Amino acid sequence: MKFNFIPRVKICCILNEEEARLAIHYGATALGLVSEMPSGPGVISEDEIARIVTSIPPGIGTFLLTSGQSLPEIIEQHKRCRTNTLQLCDRLTTGTHQDLKEALPGISIVQVIHVTGEESIDEAIKVAENVDGILLDSGNQNLTVKKLGGTGKTHNWWVSRKIVEKVKKPVFLAGGLNPENVSEAIRQVQPFGVDICSGVRKNGILDENKLKSFFDRVFYNNIKS
Repeated sequence: MKFNFIPRVKICCILNEEEARLAIHYGATALGLVSEMPSGPGVISEDEIARIVTSIPPGIGTFLLTSGQSLPEIIEQHKRCRTNTLQLCDRLTTGTHQDLKEALPGISIVQVIHVTGEESIDEAIKVAENVDGILLDSGNQNLTVKKLGGTGKTHNWWVSRKIVEKVKKPVFLAGGLNPENVSEAIRQVQPFGVDICSGVRKNGILDENKLKSFFDRVFYNNIKS
């Protein structure tokens, strides 16, 4: 199967500078750096995030994954980590996306929408007006212990496709992707980018063979213009 576009690839849960270099070597245009979360893999200290960011070449997106929900908390965390993108893994409870953009000029804001059903379509449309991008994942904010990503599970790609069709901002697809299903995910959803964490890891560590296989599937199944 072939497609007429090549989606961007974001490798998430980067643990150190070595993993960052490996991901970029194979073609990653963005890296996810996970700060404190209520659950899920890949969490590293803010000091380590800031250290990794200083080693990343220009042109690569550095996403700070934050579970923060209040504007002051998120702003202060970003000042410590210094990424060029904020990935909001939960809903804001204090302040707005516009307030955040005004407080952090030049920083891209990406809001995670956890696809739980067709109601996620309306949520994405509403949020997209005030952010730079949307990331669709398979978490659940309503559990006693929230799951804000890193579940290793897919969600309803039909819903994700509808979101891609309706919003006017770049949409990343995450949630349970791996070398075996990414081609079908791209075919069905046609996202701006794909995002992967556990699907290219072995015992929690970025696995070069899985990484190469994933990029081969993303790039091989595309028609170059």
